[in-house]
Amino acid sequence: MGQLIPFANNARTHSDEQIAEIAASIREFGWTNPILVDGDSGVIAGHGRLLAARKLGLESVPVIRLGHLSETQRRALVLTDNRIALSGGWDEELLQIELGALRDLDFDLDLIGFDEDELDRYLGAFDAEDGLVDEDLIPEVPDAPVSVAGDLWLLEHHRVLCGDATVLADVERVLDGRLADMVFTDPPYNVDYTGGAAGKPDRRIKNDNLGEEFYRFLYDACVNILTVTKGSTYICMSSSELHTLQKAFKEAGGHWSTFVIW
Repeated sequence: MGQLIPFANNARTHSDEQIAEIAASIREFGWTNPILVDGDSGVIAGHGRLLAARKLGLESVPVIRLGHLSETQRRALVLTDNRIALSGGWDEELLQIELGALRDLDFDLDLIGFDEDELDRYLGAFDAEDGLVDEDLIPEVPDAPVSVAGDLWLLEHHRVLCGDATVLADVERVLDGRLADMVFTDPPYNVDYTGGAAGKPDRRIKNDNLGEEFYRFLYDACVNILTVTKGSTYICMSSSELHTLQKAFKEAGGHWSTFVIW
């Protein structure tokens, strides 16, 4: 490590706090990003990592030698390596999900590099009185839905897709390459039901008045269910269309076992 020569005109600065963070990262994860040097062991990228290695008392560090670069290219890369890293952004919803997952796994979030204020903001720290305090309390459904077709919601170990159960690509996407152990589903009954919460009586159920097309709707859904399920399947249905479901399920390749009346 003593052979490495920092670039005298390196415009990137590193505070003592940042060096400590880099050192903690190296201690936790190891060397995930080697130091870049030229043919004469001059440092091109990794000045902060070099300072962190010295803080850790390391005797050697991994390097990648870029002997093919010209002097002009080396000087340009010193700036490029630092500047491009600053150009990226964050998908804040996914960032909050990942930070929350790591927190729930008891990972030390101090190692990630976000300060306390940022962690509080991304993790949604707020006064409990301002939010829902009962985990079973469900908020009112908004008139304008938040989810649109194609949205995939990651809820810790659960995956919820706003999609179409008759489209195999949607079903496979939400399962993420896995097979379902069991299916319990309650499709439309083809009875043209209209109802809803108080004050909103006109909410209709999609695909609940398909007429003769109802069989095809159920058949396509059953084909997908049987394709991605390795266990039992339970499907709710009205008595008026039970024969349609039975026909669709059998012709999709399913083994009809029995009825459960509730």
